[in-house]
Amino acid sequence: MQSPAGILSDIWSSIGGDSAALGRVRLTGEEPQIPSSFRVAVAGQTTIAAAGLAAAEIWRLRSGEAQDVSVDMRHAVAECRSERYWRLDDNPPPPAWDAIAGVYKTGDERFVRCHTNFPHHRDAVCKVLGCEPEREKVQAALMQWKGEDFETAAYAAGGVVALMRSYDEWSALPQARALAELPLISIEKIGEAAPKPWPKGDRPLAGLRVLDLSRVIAGPVAGRTLAAHGADVLLISGPELPAIPWLSIDTGRGKLTTFIELKREAGRAQMRALLRDADIFSQGYRPHSLAALGFAPEHTAQISPGIVYVTLSAYGHAGPWAERRGFDSLVQTTTGFNHAEGQAAGIDGPKELPAQILDHATGYLMAFGAMMAKARQAREGGSWHVRVSLAQTGRWLWNLGRLDGGLNIPDLTGEAVHAAFIESMPSGFGTLKAVRHSALLSTTPAEWSRPAMPLGSHPAQWPVQS
Repeated sequence: MQSPAGILSDIWSSIGGDSAALGRVRLTGEEPQIPSSFRVAVAGQTTIAAAGLAAAEIWRLRSGEAQDVSVDMRHAVAECRSERYWRLDDNPPPPAWDAIAGVYKTGDERFVRCHTNFPHHRDAVCKVLGCEPEREKVQAALMQWKGEDFETAAYAAGGVVALMRSYDEWSALPQARALAELPLISIEKIGEAAPKPWPKGDRPLAGLRVLDLSRVIAGPVAGRTLAAHGADVLLISGPELPAIPWLSIDTGRGKLTTFIELKREAGRAQMRALLRDADIFSQGYRPHSLAALGFAPEHTAQISPGIVYVTLSAYGHAGPWAERRGFDSLVQTTTGFNHAEGQAAGIDGPKELPAQILDHATGYLMAFGAMMAKARQAREGGSWHVRVSLAQTGRWLWNLGRLDGGLNIPDLTGEAVHAAFIESMPSGFGTLKAVRHSALLSTTPAEWSRPAMPLGSHPAQWPVQS
């Protein structure tokens, strides 16, 4: 089984990282850290380390000064479950799931998972089933359906659901075969531009401007990571867009946040004005939804030559499911993780991984890819497109191997996390206690210099740079 150092080396070299930098990384801790038959802890540690090393490498390029990076596995696991550990004025977050979200049995003895945290997704499920949004009524209605037929119908109606598949079932699908042809992170040139010089600053990403158009966990974690290394991150949302506000309390640390209505020309003009001064454009919307508004990767590169455009998708950018909506829990279900974890636990049915690790690891890979593409832009010019997906991160996690007896260890408790890994800071919601960043840089330590604020708290403009 490959060591964490070897896994990090593969991630780092896959998009051109200088192997000499790996000698400055220290990975501590041993697996397993939380109960799973999969290498969840190592996935968190190595993706966080990759992003930290990219920040350190950018600092070396900017200042000439190398620095050390260390990531403790236990701390990384805590950070990959940060949304469950934060406290606001010592109160925990609200329940994570909508009342009818979760797993159901179907009439053909299969299992499906419904993701209904956004009202329009809940409404789509209930419309297809012809029932009220009550758990017992959803279950009764699903007994009239075959699992795959319901999955197909719910997607067609605008819902997000997943049939639980075994890994072999998933691997036989055309989408799995399409993913097998793609790298973990893809970076391609999408336009010509002169190299942008690094701005002055005392942090790896100081002076860099990031537009963050993402929701839920993976994309927001990427923006939070870039902010931790000094970037000016502006989170773009809309007053009418459904959101999960309590998640943005955790992932909003370090960011500015504004509302722009992209379906109106005035809002699109605001976005174009922001783009002209942006370095990174990070987005997690469905493929082509931003393209329809004039912000496809190639259009964005014309508006802002030299931009690094980062795209997050659920199932990858190739294959018949490239347009399909999805979230971590659904990708876990449909690609074999829940089936395999259930089998390892000896239960007849799905068992979730003990973290939203596809979300978190993909978020760190997004930040890593964005930084490595930015370093390439500064060196050789061009505009660049970085692409990652939850399903491809899942494929990578699966290929890391399994842990015998990994499900038998005790879970990491909130008390242990709060004793070791929590920092306290003001926020626009109250006093926030949350997991601090686990990538420790020896010269430019990660920190969030802006408090988390309610969505839409700031004007749609960049802060004045000194």
